[in-house]
Amino acid sequence: MPVTPDVQTDTHLINDDLAPIKTRSWAWPDYLFLWMSNVHSVAGYVTAGSLFAMGLPAKDVFVALILAICIVQVASNLVAKPSFLSGTPFPVTIRMVFGVKGALVPAFVRGAIAVGWYGIQTWLASNALLILGLKLWPQIAPWADTAHHGFIGLSPLGWATFMTVWLLQLCIFWRGMDAIRHFIDWAGPTIYVMMIALDGWLLWQTHGHINFHVFGAVEKTGFTPRLLGILNAMALTIAFFSPIILNFGDFARYGKTMRDIKMGNFWGLPVNFMGFSILTLATIALTQPVFGRIIIDPVETVTQINSMTVLIVGMATFLTATIGINISANFVSAAFDFSNLAPHILSWRRGGIIAALGAILVMPWNLYTRPELIHFTLDILGAFIAPLIGILLADYYSVQKKKLVPSALYSMNPNDAYWYKNGTNPLAILSLIAGVCCGLIVLFVQPYAALQNFSWFFGFCAGGLLHICLNRLPLLASKQNQPVA
Repeated sequence: MPVTPDVQTDTHLINDDLAPIKTRSWAWPDYLFLWMSNVHSVAGYVTAGSLFAMGLPAKDVFVALILAICIVQVASNLVAKPSFLSGTPFPVTIRMVFGVKGALVPAFVRGAIAVGWYGIQTWLASNALLILGLKLWPQIAPWADTAHHGFIGLSPLGWATFMTVWLLQLCIFWRGMDAIRHFIDWAGPTIYVMMIALDGWLLWQTHGHINFHVFGAVEKTGFTPRLLGILNAMALTIAFFSPIILNFGDFARYGKTMRDIKMGNFWGLPVNFMGFSILTLATIALTQPVFGRIIIDPVETVTQINSMTVLIVGMATFLTATIGINISANFVSAAFDFSNLAPHILSWRRGGIIAALGAILVMPWNLYTRPELIHFTLDILGAFIAPLIGILLADYYSVQKKKLVPSALYSMNPNDAYWYKNGTNPLAILSLIAGVCCGLIVLFVQPYAALQNFSWFFGFCAGGLLHICLNRLPLLASKQNQPVA
């Protein structure tokens, strides 16, 4: 059962948003809709489509997507448990690993990554609004020309649509978690309606014929080459979802029961994702015979249809779905992380404002434009996120043996469980540095170039295993504070 104690706290470690949750109202359908919002986005569609640039056959891409999402499901269930029991968001839960002061490091890392993703998703959503504007008012096209009127890589019209989506998301966020929950409850399913209708129209154009051999992929012979291709695609897919895995504790704390969380994750991940993957693969395959070329961007696909009604409905759907994932997966987590930096000064909403401003400064339109750049961005972000996930799971399930002291998460008393050494656990910090370095070495050191898509796995394993090993060394482990059940 969840624990929500009347904790004795230090004012520099808590505010109303970081305190243990008192009202738990999320049932399993809420988690299903949460994952729908996280999966059904332009970024998710484009990422899946970009896997074809690797030269994989459609069936291998499909296998990779399904296997990867099952790993995401297991990892999300494991991450959920400590936050569910303590009723706390990630930046508070992670204090049990890094110490009440040392936890500022992983929280800041996660916050910075969330800002990057928030900017990327905002930009992708704004593209739908930009295209809609150009179709409705063709005379404004010169203001969409970056070469002639651009400012730091974005046209004036691009800036206008980007800031419109930016403000819309801020308004939804400002209304609080309950409003966010209601928004994602209908945002995720809407894209299913649009994609089914789009596939129906495309199939009508091809008289019901669909060919999955249109991608120009070279069928690899032999077990090993095909396996390596599938593993590479799996690694990229897991890297795409890794921020959501790490952030899942922010939502698990609201769950009525762990059964609700696990059931929602089951329907929202392998089942829902399988349906989304089938629709994505079918849509991309059908663009070749209908439009004469492969189109991996759903926004571009809709613009090819000569119907203003379809365009307006399609753009509104993609905009809604992408805003759903952006708020749930990135905005909420970044707000918690930045609030955690100074809880007595920064509320959750103030942390959200910092995150929103940061999303502009990262200039996301430079991070997600081409398949190879998409994969590189996923690898870089995954190199920082993966060790955090590995260390969190290793600590809670192996080092702490599933023991958690919620009151100690808010205490600077040197005798409490999570004080460690002056408020910081040096073993966790060392494990994080080593895990990140391991992932970056695989990415940037030339002899390991062939393994760069696996940087997530290297970072995850290096961080988690090193943390376990360091805590089992008698000399080091004896110096750590041990929590009591």
